[in-house]
Amino acid sequence: MLKIGNIFIEKYPVLLAPMEDVTDVSFRAICKEFGADIVFTEFISSEALIRNVDKTLQKMRIYDFERPAAIQIYGHDIENMAQATRIVSQAKPDFIDINYGCPVKKIALRGAGSGLLRDLDKMEQMTRAIVQATDLPVTAKTRLGWDSESIVIEEAVLRLQNTGIQAITIHARTRSQMYSGKADWSWIAKIISNPDVKIQIIGNGDITTPQMAKKAFEQYKVDAIMIGRGAIGRPWIFKQVKHYLTTGQLLPEPNVQERVQIAKKHFELSLKYKGMPRGIFEMRRHFAIYFKNVPNFKTFKLQLLTEQDPDKIIKILDQIASQYGDFTPQPAYAYDNMEQGEN
Repeated sequence: MLKIGNIFIEKYPVLLAPMEDVTDVSFRAICKEFGADIVFTEFISSEALIRNVDKTLQKMRIYDFERPAAIQIYGHDIENMAQATRIVSQAKPDFIDINYGCPVKKIALRGAGSGLLRDLDKMEQMTRAIVQATDLPVTAKTRLGWDSESIVIEEAVLRLQNTGIQAITIHARTRSQMYSGKADWSWIAKIISNPDVKIQIIGNGDITTPQMAKKAFEQYKVDAIMIGRGAIGRPWIFKQVKHYLTTGQLLPEPNVQERVQIAKKHFELSLKYKGMPRGIFEMRRHFAIYFKNVPNFKTFKLQLLTEQDPDKIIKILDQIASQYGDFTPQPAYAYDNMEQGEN
């Protein structure tokens, strides 16, 4: 069960994680169609918001069809984060999420994202300032700690729950892990079993199958789960997870023909909301994963990653459907060593 402001999801809440260059409106729409309960924007720089950077302002736009939806912000300066919160509030998301987890060097080493895990006093002060700057509900997303020698998540949760935020998402990796190795959910279990922890906990990290989603709810007792990289090129994972959690039955992976239909719809939405040529360029990472593990696909992949004519891209997709038909590739997971992704 998850309750954030007026949002109430009684059973098995499954959320789409905020991911830079991934969770734009077209991808959020596809994930929502497949059953994501709450979606998040890409993470947004507080400094860019204050400077009125157009591309950043566009990231804030939320449409009624994707609600409930949250906007996630990050930054290293407390006053700038409070000011950015006031700007974001005008966009009327369902709630605001604070990024305390991004491990990317240019963010973390400036004291933003997971960099705040090295200064819990500042993290606490920043969170309180953000809560005070808005009437909207506020949540936070973070990691276990900076590295394996400085895991501070338990203290961070105990501090943050007293600032007025309504939930904390824990990505069960350290900053130094980036996206490598396995997420250590034992820390999430430890936090949830702590009687002093009263705040809602959302679990994140390595949820790539319905079975792992079930384990998160039943063994680790989280209030909700968040899926990030496991949804890239596989937005149907939300439907698979929901179906398995409610029926105990595993849905099959979609075949190539079904993937083509999903990719075409995603592509059309990307063009609608991003225009040309950006709508094409930003679909390429998705195309690569939609058809990962399809044999002898190199020629088609090259065409999808280079073609700039929308009509020709649709024809390429139709050719893929015609050639591979009902072939079902093995599940593929995106960007095992990606530099930038979910925080």
